[in-house]
Amino acid sequence: MVYPTKTGEMAMKNNKEDRRVKYTKMVLKESLIDLLSKKDISCITIKQICEEADINRATFYTHYSDQFDLLRQIEDEFLQNVKAYIAVFKQKKADAILVDVLEEIFEYIKDNAKLCRLLLSKQGNLEFQKRIMMLIYDTNLVAKPNESLKKGEEEFVYSFIITGCVGVIHKWLEEGMKQSSRAMAGMIFNSVKKLPVTFE
Repeated sequence: MVYPTKTGEMAMKNNKEDRRVKYTKMVLKESLIDLLSKKDISCITIKQICEEADINRATFYTHYSDQFDLLRQIEDEFLQNVKAYIAVFKQKKADAILVDVLEEIFEYIKDNAKLCRLLLSKQGNLEFQKRIMMLIYDTNLVAKPNESLKKGEEEFVYSFIITGCVGVIHKWLEEGMKQSSRAMAGMIFNSVKKLPVTFE
């Protein structure tokens, strides 16, 4: 008979704790998202979040300082996942590959439609939406001055592209995502490639 060692027992205990922590964070996030669909973050209390999640307040404060901290972490997680897709832009240049990546981003948005609809709405956090716009600087999307774009106007092009993309995504979500992710990816790509920008 093989008996578990102390190291093995500790590893099993840590795995159980990790699963418990992940579950706790998941239900707290889902509870806040549900509440955000009904009211503004400023009107949501820790008590309401905990009651919705069936989690006690002490456990909540183990992971988050307040409801705004929880929302911030939800936003951070969303951005990290989107960044993972955008990172592919730095490795691939072919048009087909770029469209494939955009399609994956739309698939991620579709799978997280409820959250995205809230975060990208007019009632959403403007600071977060600015952070989404800043993702453009994490790609190698370059606006190059030419006969149609004077030097110093690059920032306007970046802002135009990202603001437009956020608007398109929001409209797609609000209208029930009738178009396929592939169709939306192609629409955005075909629109962007007409502008004085390159992917390097």
